[in-house]
Amino acid sequence: KKLAPANGTWARYQLQSLLNFIGTEIHKGFGPLFNPAMPAEAKQMTKDKLLERLQFVDGELAGKQYLMGDQFTVADGYLFVVTNWAPFVGLDLSPYPNLVAYRARVGARPAVIAAMKAEGLVK
Repeated sequence: KKLAPANGTWARYQLQSLLNFIGTEIHKGFGPLFNPAMPAEAKQMTKDKLLERLQFVDGELAGKQYLMGDQFTVADGYLFVVTNWAPFVGLDLSPYPNLVAYRARVGARPAVIAAMKAEGLVK
């Protein structure tokens, strides 16, 4: 499916960097927001930091179809999944037009639609 560049290439290292960023800066950033025991002040600080990260991603998506350009990769699938959590924790993505447009592109992919249906997330 060409979801990752060949091992040993510069593009593969870029993909691994993106996956690490999504995992450590975005995915991990959402975790505390799902904890009902977390104090409101701490949640707001966490949201603010997460929004900074999403602003960075928005800039990286400028002029691109996907994170690595014109080719959809596993990093795109991962980013789409974790940014789907935004409404559940009260994060507004509308200030990030590149991210919003990107999410619409990814969400319109037939395989993504099928996966979302299989998970019961859309009808």
